[in-house]
Amino acid sequence: MNIRFWMATAALAAVAFVTIQAQPKPASFAVPRGLPPIFWPKDNPYTPAKAELGRLLYFEKRISADGVLSCASCHHPSKAFTDQSAVSTGVKGQKGGVSAPTVINRAYGMMQFWDGRASSLEAQAVGPMANPIEMGNTHPVVVETLKKIPGYRTRFKAVFGTDDFTLDHVAMAIATFERTVLSGNAPYDKYKAGNKAAMTASQVRGMDVFFNKSKCDQCHEGASFTLNAFHNLGIGQDKAEPHPGRFAVSKKPEDFGAFKTPTLREIEHTFPYMHDGSLKTLEEVVDYYDRGGIPNKNLDERIKKLNLTPQNKTDLVAFLKALNGTGWQQLTEPKEFPQ
Repeated sequence: MNIRFWMATAALAAVAFVTIQAQPKPASFAVPRGLPPIFWPKDNPYTPAKAELGRLLYFEKRISADGVLSCASCHHPSKAFTDQSAVSTGVKGQKGGVSAPTVINRAYGMMQFWDGRASSLEAQAVGPMANPIEMGNTHPVVVETLKKIPGYRTRFKAVFGTDDFTLDHVAMAIATFERTVLSGNAPYDKYKAGNKAAMTASQVRGMDVFFNKSKCDQCHEGASFTLNAFHNLGIGQDKAEPHPGRFAVSKKPEDFGAFKTPTLREIEHTFPYMHDGSLKTLEEVVDYYDRGGIPNKNLDERIKKLNLTPQNKTDLVAFLKALNGTGWQQLTEPKEFPQ
């Protein structure tokens, strides 16, 4: 057993419970093997009807300024809830500044976005709607648009007890759906549960490289292989105008160039990699870490040359693919929307 893994998982659940004063998920909602329980906010508990309303809103294009974009435009289930692009495309063809992170397992993170500017999934859910580069709308218009659709008024009435709903209700519904986007029960989870045939010999060797030789779990800990901390890896810091990262929110000089560590669940499917999508393959990612990153004044002290052998690298990539699981694949776009 990897004691640090289980300790980190327990710590993650405890922090979530204390921080958001949450309650355990209802028994009717099961998480895949290998994941801790979801702790739902007291003011936004889970119900199937709310999650379904959130699914409709997540794929709803009428809430964008041009009626073309939805949350799923940048975080689509067919692409492991990303868009598999270096940067996303918003209204009027505008390009964003960072790669769209996956929604998978964001239920286990508090601060959202690469820079952590949203303190909850509820806050994250409505941010892109009013971003002039993303969906290009305004929050009042979003609510007004939805209220003009009788089918949505009926659903909000059933879920929240009122058809005179607000942006907060919209946010709660979308966040509830997003908390159901999970990945677990991967070959790694089965292996840890006692099925020693669940991973290949290469993946088992790669697990040793991950946890021992490279110590990747210093940042990628816990059930989702991230504790959601912010680190400067050097990515983009050699550019003329590097992205400030977490500094844009915290205003702390030491946070310049630091970005949130993403989950490694489904990492094979959430390419390209890093906050700017500058690395196209897992092999490129491993090579980057092996070189020790790009030097800069804020480079995380844990980023050092790894001196991996070619076999180490092959095995490490194989292990990362053993983190592909189940749970999110059944979440698909609705065939019909409220009218």
